[in-house]
Amino acid sequence: MRHLGTLRGKGVIESSGHSLGDATFELDGYLVHPTQIVASGEVHMDAAELSNAFGRTDLVLSTSKGLRLTIRFSGKMLAPNAVVAHIDVRDGLPPAKTWKR
Repeated sequence: MRHLGTLRGKGVIESSGHSLGDATFELDGYLVHPTQIVASGEVHMDAAELSNAFGRTDLVLSTSKGLRLTIRFSGKMLAPNAVVAHIDVRDGLPPAKTWKR
């Protein structure tokens, strides 16, 4: 497994095509297999919007740079008034050669 770098930016969390709120994110990417990239990291949102998004299974993070990342929350529970949560990216990551270290 090789660390590819970090993706940081802004975007919108969506569920079934509907916006759940603006977000900032920081993701670390790893090359697991020559054709498989995985990433995980943090997403920051307004507490009420994060609470509304948490636990849903159909989430997409649409970034300001045009990526559409299929995500899921890693944790089972969200603390009251939390504004940050850990996520895993399941699909939509850019190719390994485009990651910045």
